[in-house]
Amino acid sequence: MAEIVPAYGRRPRIAADAFIARNAVLIGDVEIGGQAGIWYGCVLRGDGNLISIGARSNIQDGTVIHCNEQPDGGRGGHGFAALIGADVTVGHMALLHGCTLEDGSFVGMKACVMDGVVVETGAMVAAGALVTPNKRVRKGELWAGSPAKLMRMMTPAEIEMLPWTVEHYVKRGEAYRREGG
Repeated sequence: MAEIVPAYGRRPRIAADAFIARNAVLIGDVEIGGQAGIWYGCVLRGDGNLISIGARSNIQDGTVIHCNEQPDGGRGGHGFAALIGADVTVGHMALLHGCTLEDGSFVGMKACVMDGVVVETGAMVAAGALVTPNKRVRKGELWAGSPAKLMRMMTPAEIEMLPWTVEHYVKRGEAYRREGG
């Protein structure tokens, strides 16, 4: 069973049909949408702001998601929530901190996406990339490197892969839920 931990009067809210791996840890102000997958060893620590994971998004093994705390302790517009839209894929061991991943975006394995970054719908952050604060990765762009920058526009094959990956992980999450994984 996943570890679900209240913090500062907030408790994670999880859709009934989401897959949450048994050793994932969800803390505080965390919302998980329908058919989303939070895989093994993930830590989502919403102890200072909101972490929201949209429907059918998959947060793969070992990923850490945190937010930038609001100084007033409320939702008054200070700090950065971690907002992950619907149909997003986040690769293994990524680090997401106070950023926004719009619907249908992709973040590769071991990437680090920092405060105030926006990854637009249909954009990709490459494996191992370090996207420094307040950058915008635009639709169709592939950012890579450390620090990350625009490397090139995505290929048609990469664009076609985005919805396939989402569907693959939705089906895999459903199978794991059925089998008690």
